[in-house]
Amino acid sequence: MSPKRKNKPEQAENDPIHGYFPVFSPDFKEDLAWWYRNEPKKGNKILDLVADILDGDPFTGLGKPEPLKYIAVDTWSRRIDLEHRLVYKVTGNKVYFLQARYHYQSS
Repeated sequence: MSPKRKNKPEQAENDPIHGYFPVFSPDFKEDLAWWYRNEPKKGNKILDLVADILDGDPFTGLGKPEPLKYIAVDTWSRRIDLEHRLVYKVTGNKVYFLQARYHYQSS
């Protein structure tokens, strides 16, 4: 008789991999492409920040997360560098990535 295999729990088709679904705005995609054309190391840093947000708690972690008081409810930013911020909004189990260059813009 062969050894018993442990059954992996089935993941529902619409379940997020790590707890949150990422949604990337056109501005965010454009900003990320700009970083990879001009400063690829910062492009990688942005993806590290995105991974940290999706894998863990969107409100703690890398880049000194801070809520944005004057933009919209549940909108946060993380530092890319002294001048630039990653701006994202958390709604339920979705994280909307809004921008990855400059400081905050109204969304």
